[in-house]
Amino acid sequence: MSEQYVQYKVEDSVAIIHMDDGKANALGPQMIEALREAFNRANTEANAVVLVGREGKFCAGFDLKIMTSGIEAAHKLVANGADLYLQIYGFAKPVVVACTGHAMAGGALMLLVGDTRIGTKGPFKVGLNEVSIGMPLPILGQELARDRLAPQHLVAACVQATIYSPEEAVEVGYLDKVEAGEDLVASALAEAKRLGKLPGGAYGHTKRVMRQRTIDYIRETLASDLPGQPT
Repeated sequence: MSEQYVQYKVEDSVAIIHMDDGKANALGPQMIEALREAFNRANTEANAVVLVGREGKFCAGFDLKIMTSGIEAAHKLVANGADLYLQIYGFAKPVVVACTGHAMAGGALMLLVGDTRIGTKGPFKVGLNEVSIGMPLPILGQELARDRLAPQHLVAACVQATIYSPEEAVEVGYLDKVEAGEDLVASALAEAKRLGKLPGGAYGHTKRVMRQRTIDYIRETLASDLPGQPT
């Protein structure tokens, strides 16, 4: 696992996975692979996970340089990213997300695949902005949003590409609560420790059954829904 992109440690049976590429935490091949390796380790080494971004910038989503470099490169990146999202969404153990700042596009999807999502107060933006930049929101994003966002906000969030403050994101369903920045990681750790004490078999089974239909549908439709495919 490359520490240039992700730092990993276990504290009181909680795996802390810290994304920090020194920039905007874009999801490129190295970041995706480092996160996959970190979650694989956490599956055997911890009872719960806290996923943390860098200060002010939780995750910017897919690396736009790669997304605009050609269809083949974009397809490969999105397919690998989808595998990561679904790995986290189906992860048998509790996943608490500490949203340290902006979470746009694929960064907002990273919130949707968490179990408990805690944001930080501040002038940050959260949302799926794909339509506003001329990109149809993929089925991956639509289905995760359908599972996690409040139904009355789905059209605004997905079709109309509405961007929210952290406080607004709680009402919409991207986040469960917000904390002051200095309290964010401690709050996420406390929540992960609490959830990690629940019976693991029952937690994992219930989570898997609730989410498996969405995971299966996304996998079934992914190849035909990649960027540049005919509609």
